[in-house]
Amino acid sequence: MLHNFKFFLIFLCLIVLQIISCQSNSLKRKTINVTVETTKGNIEIELYESDAPKTVANFLGLVEQGYYNGVKFHRVAKDFVIQTGDSTGTGYGGRSIYGKPFEDELDSSTSSYKEGYQRGVVAMANSGPNTNTSQFFIVLQNAPWLPKKYTIFGKVVKGMDVVDSIAAVEIFPVFSPNDGKPVVDVVIKRITVKK
Repeated sequence: MLHNFKFFLIFLCLIVLQIISCQSNSLKRKTINVTVETTKGNIEIELYESDAPKTVANFLGLVEQGYYNGVKFHRVAKDFVIQTGDSTGTGYGGRSIYGKPFEDELDSSTSSYKEGYQRGVVAMANSGPNTNTSQFFIVLQNAPWLPKKYTIFGKVVKGMDVVDSIAAVEIFPVFSPNDGKPVVDVVIKRITVKK
């Protein structure tokens, strides 16, 4: 009888462990990886589809259209961000697959929102609430002071050395002595979805 009870307890423990394992797998963030090929090297970004589905759909749609091919990094803010995604290269352009700017995805319950603007985070650039199009930035240094009003939709998982080399280029000061446009263009050759 005691032997049967021990067997039952072991069996029950295995079932509980299986349930916990399934739950933790379903709680994992759904991700897609892309490779951004630049004139300085490759950057691999993990996209957070579960945290920012509309933003990731927009980004991937633009990638599929070839929108980012030939687009410059138009802004380098030393020790802060590098920014791209404007086909005009001015910082004032951009488009979305929705035909208009789309809303922010700033859900405080998501992992990315809780993580905040850490080094390597990829977030949408905007000109105010709900004005997202195609521009995005990559954070160079942890920026806990940055207001949480920019949709985080990914993180660099490989190639931060390339990001740092872009951040180190000489710039024409625009916004401040350390924030401006690269003297020599740094360009996205293409972006591919990793399969």
